[in-house]
Amino acid sequence: MAKGIFVTATGTDIGKTYISALLVKNMRDSGYNCGYYKPALSGAEITNGRLIPGDCDYVVKTAGLNVQPEKCVSYMFKPAVSPHLAARIENNPIKLEKITSDFAAIKKQYDYIVAEGAGGIVCPFNIEENLLLPDVIKALDLDIVIVASAELGTINSIVLTAEYAKQHGIAVKGIILNGYNHDDIMHVDNKKCAEILTGIPVLTTVGKNQKDLEIEKNILEGIFKEI
Repeated sequence: MAKGIFVTATGTDIGKTYISALLVKNMRDSGYNCGYYKPALSGAEITNGRLIPGDCDYVVKTAGLNVQPEKCVSYMFKPAVSPHLAARIENNPIKLEKITSDFAAIKKQYDYIVAEGAGGIVCPFNIEENLLLPDVIKALDLDIVIVASAELGTINSIVLTAEYAKQHGIAVKGIILNGYNHDDIMHVDNKKCAEILTGIPVLTTVGKNQKDLEIEKNILEGIFKEI
């Protein structure tokens, strides 16, 4: 039986893909058969006449996965807008059944899976069917890790994201602060306040252009839930 974790964030462009790639890479470097999955991606780009899911391509290359990036995503859209709007523009509505089916297939290939969301925790996938990101997370039966900026304003964003997840029955395994500077008193205080106000541990902090996660192997493996 596989184990998985879902990576979400306090908003867009916080570093979900960067952290997801490091999670997969570190797991594989530690000897675990770890893969990657993204339910929906917008903002895909055409390269040599082929639509490329950039986030998936980055994770595959960073983690050294032997798989085509297109095989890691259920829905891939060209417009760089919210998945629900991109799906509407391309007349290809996102369906929960396809996501769960694709994820079931991915589970057969790996012992551990890092799944990555889109945008923040409230990201809409299909407004007409009232399908939001939390519905996807719960359908996949996963807990989450929250990726957050280390910068000013992050305390509010972290607390709101954590509380929203808890209210929707989603367990939060930890927080990862991105863009962290150990010498910045605000970053250090943000880390402390985030833990105090949420009761959730900051699993690790990641500096700019960091190539590996500074996290103990047992803590890293422990965030994954049997699914």
